[in-house]
Amino acid sequence: MEKYERIRVVGRGAFGIVHLCLRKADQKLVILKQIPVEQMTKEERQAAQNECQVLKLLNHPNVIEYYENFLEDKALMIAMEYAPGGTLAEFIQKRCNSLLEEETILHFFVQILLALHHVHTHLILHRDLKTQNILLDKHRMVVKIGDFGISKILSSKSKAYTNLPALVLKIMSGTFAPISDRYSPELRQLVLSLLSLEPAQRPPLSHIMAQPLCIRALLNIHTDVGSVRMRRAEKSLTPGPPIASGSTGSRATSARCRGVPRGPVRPAIPPPLSSVYAWGGGLSSPLRLPMLNTEVVQVAAGRTQKAGVTRSGRLILWEAPPLGAGGGTLLPGAVELPQPQFVSRFLEGQSGVTIKHVACGDLFTACLTDRGIIMTFGSGSNGCLGHGNLTDISQPTIVEALLGYEMVQVACGASHVLALSTDGELFAWGRGDGGRLGLGTRESHNCPQQVPVAPGQEAQRVVCGIDSSMILTSPGRVLACGSNRFNKLGLDHLSLDEEPVPYQQVEEALSFTPLGSAPLDQEPLLCVDLGTAHSAAITASGDCYTFGSNQHGQLGTSSRRVSRAPCRVQGLEGIKMVMVACGDAFTVAVGAEGEVYSWGKGTRGRLGRRDEDAGLPRPVQLDETHPYMVTSVSCCHGNTLLAVRCEFSSPISPTSLG
Repeated sequence: MEKYERIRVVGRGAFGIVHLCLRKADQKLVILKQIPVEQMTKEERQAAQNECQVLKLLNHPNVIEYYENFLEDKALMIAMEYAPGGTLAEFIQKRCNSLLEEETILHFFVQILLALHHVHTHLILHRDLKTQNILLDKHRMVVKIGDFGISKILSSKSKAYTNLPALVLKIMSGTFAPISDRYSPELRQLVLSLLSLEPAQRPPLSHIMAQPLCIRALLNIHTDVGSVRMRRAEKSLTPGPPIASGSTGSRATSARCRGVPRGPVRPAIPPPLSSVYAWGGGLSSPLRLPMLNTEVVQVAAGRTQKAGVTRSGRLILWEAPPLGAGGGTLLPGAVELPQPQFVSRFLEGQSGVTIKHVACGDLFTACLTDRGIIMTFGSGSNGCLGHGNLTDISQPTIVEALLGYEMVQVACGASHVLALSTDGELFAWGRGDGGRLGLGTRESHNCPQQVPVAPGQEAQRVVCGIDSSMILTSPGRVLACGSNRFNKLGLDHLSLDEEPVPYQQVEEALSFTPLGSAPLDQEPLLCVDLGTAHSAAITASGDCYTFGSNQHGQLGTSSRRVSRAPCRVQGLEGIKMVMVACGDAFTVAVGAEGEVYSWGKGTRGRLGRRDEDAGLPRPVQLDETHPYMVTSVSCCHGNTLLAVRCEFSSPISPTSLG
């Protein structure tokens, strides 16, 4: 590494870390891939090095140039050409589903043909040609192919994790989206021939390049070489503004765009890809957190932690700055402390790990990787980390007991954890009093235990509270266990507006039990969340119901009623709600149009306003000047985290709760 100076990390994936570096000899920017190989045998390392040497033989303007490779400590380091224009996949994604011009498609396509022709003449097979491995120069005019089979060598231990069977079935069945009729018949026919199920009917490379459609594009490529200005009419290949689509944000579980463009369109600094707001804990209004120039797609709040997952799969943490790093003394006569600020950082030390989801408990954190592996770190009290002991751990560590399962979700309570596998298997560990683990006992466990669930009630999503748990099943039904104080789990058997007699009240459930209070036991539920002494649910029709304690107005009714029956939140009639989160004595809900409401206890900024307690929903104002969509919200104790995405960034499937 003495020949290179690292500038920044530009990518992460299953293969490892990608660094942008400065080559000291000529001050040229290069890419350095760092691939962990501690699991590789000596023969596999030698094979990887040999393949890199072969790739260095390639010399073509449409092929990423490989400079050198070497082993350092436990990593294979590969130095290669830097393509500042990003990948073709990113170029397409930023267009927000708007179709490329045929001229642009052919301009890219024929360069790929030229690159493949050069590669094939050297008897090299790429084996992984896709838009993620096709890169662009800074003007997005020149195409360069990269990633020549390195991942193939390194994937021998991860084949079980691919979705390879589904991909093979698609290829063998010839299933693909219809080609738009806005393109010429010649181009559509070319695509159909390339996707033919019969190998003999697929044209060879030389025949493709000889087609009139490609010849015209090839001539344009070569007549531009060496020219100062392009002689044909230029069309910008830079993605334009997204085209409005009726389907944007129309999914039932998403909060659609908010904000109105102001004034005529004019050149300006582009909006951030996303914003994350925090309030509570002394913050009386939403504070935009520092983002490290990344897009956060999911957030989770704990007692002291604030965490998020970026689109690229990194775990970002927001923390109070060290003492002496900023702030100031209180001015004479001031009655309120200055708002605490936060610094953000990526959790390091996780080379090659892509995080898919994060959840926070009291002083501990759990995260799920794209490989279905759960890792935990933080305080080991109550066995919350699931490592078979009570030891604290500072870096994410694999929960080894679950390595035999592919996990799809993890949720954290104050001192317990629930996790769900792709096959619907449910696991729980941590503190067990009150029956919160659903194991039929009050015992605690420091290692994951499989939770029995009745047939036909397989979990689709898990939720944890302070001392209780819930699972959502596929028909939109909910099962709950743990403390049912104030009927906060809805386990009392009640008709509408009915109150139970004392001996009929359910105080706790040691196993997962169906909800018994109307209308929660009848209507399909879209999402639920558990607070300290109350809970909230969103029905499939978009209505918000609350149940449990209403001591601070957290149920959202006009009167501070004392009732164990669920109630529909007042003031949200006619607004379709899609997300809800519960704190210690307050509630936050998000509408389908991106509206954010809060109600309940207002001290220390819990409601994101300078109000005291508010028994009815009132809006929370976010500092956004561009249209946006709420993608994730999480409450814990007196704190709230909320993530929004600018409508100009690529669409995602929002994660409603942290």
